[in-house]
Amino acid sequence: MPDQSFPDDFLWGAATSAYQIEGAADEDGRRPSVWDTFAAVPGNVRDGDTGAVAADHYHRAAEDLDLMASLGLRGYRFSIAWPRVQPHGGGRPDQRGLDFYRRLVDGLAERGIRPMATLFHWDLPQALQDAGGWENRDTAARFADYAEIVFDALEIRDWLTINEPKTVVDCGYRLGIHAPGVRDDARAFVALHHLLLAHGQASRVLHERHPGRRIGPALNLHPTYPAEDTPEAAEAARQRDGLENRLYLDPILTGAYPEDTLAWIAERSPMPGHIRDGDLAVISEPIDLIGVQYYNPIFVDAKGERVHLHPTAQLDWLEIYPRGLYDVLTRLAADYPPVPLVITENGMAAPDERGPDGRVDDPERVAYLRDHIAAVRDAMAEGVPVEGYHVWSLLDNFEWAEGYSARFGIVHVDFATQTRTPKTSALWYRDLIASGRLS
Repeated sequence: MPDQSFPDDFLWGAATSAYQIEGAADEDGRRPSVWDTFAAVPGNVRDGDTGAVAADHYHRAAEDLDLMASLGLRGYRFSIAWPRVQPHGGGRPDQRGLDFYRRLVDGLAERGIRPMATLFHWDLPQALQDAGGWENRDTAARFADYAEIVFDALEIRDWLTINEPKTVVDCGYRLGIHAPGVRDDARAFVALHHLLLAHGQASRVLHERHPGRRIGPALNLHPTYPAEDTPEAAEAARQRDGLENRLYLDPILTGAYPEDTLAWIAERSPMPGHIRDGDLAVISEPIDLIGVQYYNPIFVDAKGERVHLHPTAQLDWLEIYPRGLYDVLTRLAADYPPVPLVITENGMAAPDERGPDGRVDDPERVAYLRDHIAAVRDAMAEGVPVEGYHVWSLLDNFEWAEGYSARFGIVHVDFATQTRTPKTSALWYRDLIASGRLS
């Protein structure tokens, strides 16, 4: 049997994001984000849910910190709400917002938990959206200004720039099911370029101002496979891989957009004309780590249509295929320059409910986590440099367009009372962290 133990210094953590858990949407100077605006439109979010209260973490951070410590977490990945720090997307910061994150970072240090902060997890200040959002090149410059403020204010070693730029592009600008609700390929790929430019500019700021700290993107990567053994399906899978993976990995890690994918985009968007001299040098600013986010593979038929070949979780896009995480990790090590890897999101949604005894049993999630963590270990056994794993998510939260109907947390949140109850998966994860070995 393969060795199922992990190094003693492996970083076992959990992840959250600001809009999904904080609440306090109009307190201490915070102004609306694009998600406040989007969620306020009837029909955009299931059941009319919003993140106005969410898991009330803004008021319950001390309780949540104690909860993390009780589970033995060694790392905590969270995001900073740009509209708390710069309510209008620019200018002097609001110290009340910065102070909240200072207290959070101090509380983590007191409990021996290592912070990893994400600069942008989709909650763009609405004021910047009103000025063009990510379609406006100036937003990347504003992002670098914001990054400088929080880099200087917070003692954090590891930073992530943009969370899942692909989801912003695909769900926010192509499908319109996320904020800002655009359905236009032409605009979507312009936004993509500026998101990557923002990543590069913020990375440069950190390296210039704080040598020794680390920064990288958080990329949701989907291994793409032909669903049938035909040349047409193989070609369709390669094209899909360009849109899902190479379009983000190549410019960041090699300094060039993939030619085949860029040609495909040029038929649909003016994006190539927005690439200025020097942009790709900025985008490919050397990174210190990659946040790897994995949920599902994509199998495509000869027509390029997605086909499900394995069971799905509560959300039908989440096809359960642990081997895909192994394939992502080994591909990064084989195809790109060596960079430390950290799993920054991996998890599944389920309609978890508290039983009459107060317990929340989620055996499907335990199995999911065990199988995916085993895939990480298999990749590490082949020399892939994986430093840590952050389960998504610590808490049940506002799950974007699904509202509160989909629970990803290892800790159950009763949104009526805000009571936290560790699920079976949390207790299993606690024991894994303590032993450092899969059983």
